[in-house]
Amino acid sequence: MSSCSSRALTILSTVFGACGLLLVGVAVSTDYWLLMEEGIVLQQNQSMEVKMALHSGLWRVCFVAGTENGRCVASEYFTEPEIEITTENTANILKMVRTATPFPMVSLLFVFTAFVISNIGHIRPQRTILAFVSGIFFILSGLSLVVGLVLYISSINDEVMNRPREPEQFFNYRYGWSFAFAASSFLLKEGAGVMSVYLFMKRYAEEEMYRPHPALYRPRLSECSDYSGQFLHPETWPPPKRGRSDSRASSDISIQINQTPPDCVNIHLVLKTERWAERERQRVQERWRSCQG
Repeated sequence: MSSCSSRALTILSTVFGACGLLLVGVAVSTDYWLLMEEGIVLQQNQSMEVKMALHSGLWRVCFVAGTENGRCVASEYFTEPEIEITTENTANILKMVRTATPFPMVSLLFVFTAFVISNIGHIRPQRTILAFVSGIFFILSGLSLVVGLVLYISSINDEVMNRPREPEQFFNYRYGWSFAFAASSFLLKEGAGVMSVYLFMKRYAEEEMYRPHPALYRPRLSECSDYSGQFLHPETWPPPKRGRSDSRASSDISIQINQTPPDCVNIHLVLKTERWAERERQRVQERWRSCQG
């Protein structure tokens, strides 16, 4: 059950991270964050005549109606682009939204770093800390993006609220699908971050549960053994106890259990650790004899 849940967390965090990276990449590179149109209201038949319509992103503004119809201009962050805007408030909106541009870029960098670290951690699950690091980067990426979205919305709302109300003019704006992609990627990245951190907690708990007692480890004194140097020279050990029956081992364990509080006893781990230590001693003794020979 635990392995299945860990596998599900691994798959879900990878899928959420990949989708979040894809969506924020598409959002940053496209120019459908904001759609605006403005014009005049004809008093004769109460119809509206569109004087200008455009869609803009973080890097480009494209006109779809008016005198600049069919023209796309790069958003200049240091110099003003040579374009004809109908009203000053519309031009101010295009200027103010530029303040939110750095945050989606930082978010894209963070989510890419998190995705790479997360995949490395899935390939090498023994590096438990990588899941935690990737989760932190996913969460930071989502927070950076949501700060940029809040600044983007507040800049537009401030200019719209300060816009003069004139009955013969109309102004409409709405957010495009690029903005929706960015908002969706925030949810996906936060989900990936939470699952990565939870996966780290599960892996760490499993390592602690199945890790042998520290008394079984020894410093390395021999270059002949290839068992990561965990044991001393075999001849310095006491001879293994032969002929110890399972009933004798069970009785010893039962005595230990009776002397230990019930909530601190784990019979399965005691038996498993004792048998594992005996097998490792015999294996290293055989390897030592072969090296000496």
